[in-house]
Amino acid sequence: MTRVALYARYSSDNQSVSSIEDQFRICRDQAAREKWKVVGVYKDAAISGASVTLRPGIQALLQDAQAGKFDTVLAEALDRISRDQADVAILYKHFKFAGVTLVTLAEGEISELHVGLKGTMNALFLKDLAAKTHRGLRGRVEKGKAGGGLCYGYDVVKRLNGDGEQVRGERKINDAEAEIVRRIFREFAAGKSPKAIAADLNRDGIPGPNGKAWGDTTIRGHVCRGTGIVNNELYAGVLVWNRLRYIKNPATGKRVSRVNPESEWIRTEVQELRIVDEDLWQAARRRQEEISRQFENVTKGVRAYRAKHVNELRRPAFLFSGLLKCGCCGGNYGIITRDRYGCLNRYRRGTCDNGHTIRRDDIEQRILSGLTERLVSAERVAKAVRAYAEALNSQNRERRAQVELDRKALEKIERGIAGIMAAIEDGMYQPAMKDRIEELERQKAQLLARMEQAPEDVPDIHPNIAEIYKAKVTQLSEALADSELHDQAAEAFRALVDEVVLEPGDKRGEINATLRGEVMNILDIVSGRKTQSRPQVITKDVAGPRNQSN
Repeated sequence: MTRVALYARYSSDNQSVSSIEDQFRICRDQAAREKWKVVGVYKDAAISGASVTLRPGIQALLQDAQAGKFDTVLAEALDRISRDQADVAILYKHFKFAGVTLVTLAEGEISELHVGLKGTMNALFLKDLAAKTHRGLRGRVEKGKAGGGLCYGYDVVKRLNGDGEQVRGERKINDAEAEIVRRIFREFAAGKSPKAIAADLNRDGIPGPNGKAWGDTTIRGHVCRGTGIVNNELYAGVLVWNRLRYIKNPATGKRVSRVNPESEWIRTEVQELRIVDEDLWQAARRRQEEISRQFENVTKGVRAYRAKHVNELRRPAFLFSGLLKCGCCGGNYGIITRDRYGCLNRYRRGTCDNGHTIRRDDIEQRILSGLTERLVSAERVAKAVRAYAEALNSQNRERRAQVELDRKALEKIERGIAGIMAAIEDGMYQPAMKDRIEELERQKAQLLARMEQAPEDVPDIHPNIAEIYKAKVTQLSEALADSELHDQAAEAFRALVDEVVLEPGDKRGEINATLRGEVMNILDIVSGRKTQSRPQVITKDVAGPRNQSN
């Protein structure tokens, strides 16, 4: 009996969750008529048809197809799989390679012809839909109505037109939020920094957009992109639309924004939505221009540096960049002055009471010396290595035994198939032979799939690994202090660390540091293997899954 997997998807605002159940229902009816056995259902809800990269349902479908879990994929139509022509072609190739046929209720069994013609039609549909949507939004904006989401300081007007349909895009001023907007503009124009403004708002218990805490970037935004409270022209009674365009990154499937030429921007006067008077708006503009002049040389220097040091920018600036966490609020610790780390939630948002800072070289030295001392202690090394070696070698024995069992089982199945085929060739065919061959072939496919997914063999741990381990940890610490070897050693070291938690101590100015990381990764580094999943049998009292160093 043919094993079939069902796939369904919906994404439009005009569809609902019931759309998926409807798709499954008609697909099940078709499977029953064909006498197919439904062995799995896969779905993606409210996800665009233009990209498969971020769709968990389609990714799971592909993985199970490659594992041989079904023979056919059944969907309502090809555009339920994807409307992107390139994605359709790639998916079809994957299914074909896995020996899985693709069938839809609308087109029947999919062939290369369907992929080419239907994929092109779907791609044109997406392009046409985008153009129609864009035209509709432009018409709405030119009438003074919003063409996007809700902006801070406004409420959505909910009313029906004469036909009983929801009127879209109308806004009204939210008086309470509008007063906060004016406060921000007044303080910014008076010379107060966005960071200080955000901290004061958070201290006063005033919720930011979407109920979140205020941040300096929420206020200052980006001048060229028109983002941020102080750059939003809607507060001055001008609705600006089409400033940005969004395209999908083919590598990730995620949208990224690009600034359109100013000639393509659509501006509409909406003075009824004005919150900030002209004098205050112009005062904020003058402050922005003053800031831009002050940092013009800095901006040029940063851009020039980036152009010349592209590869360096891929590396963290400091050894623990992005790893330091505040033990009070859970936020990030970052550079707040030339060489000192501090809690960014305190210094950017004012939402944390942890005002303790620490010099960069101090924290690096403390952590490196503490980690090295603990990792090379004789007792810890002996216990960790012994537990690791026993666990890994035990797993190796079990894996090798299973491989041998699978190999013998495969040989037995192949002998059985060969025997039946020989009997048929000798004229001893029986109807039951057909079912038996199908069963053996199915067992063979399942066995081969399991053997292909089996992890590669890992060499057993060398008996002298403890001494090698101690030597390599010491060498790693020395390499971090060597200017020529620092970058390479730092990358290896950062792979061992998940995070470093910093919290105030009992004494004035004291900071306690707790290091959390995958200590067993060191064993992979010293033995020249790539990082793998750790054996699950290492006991906590021997080494534990994490290393902590205060």
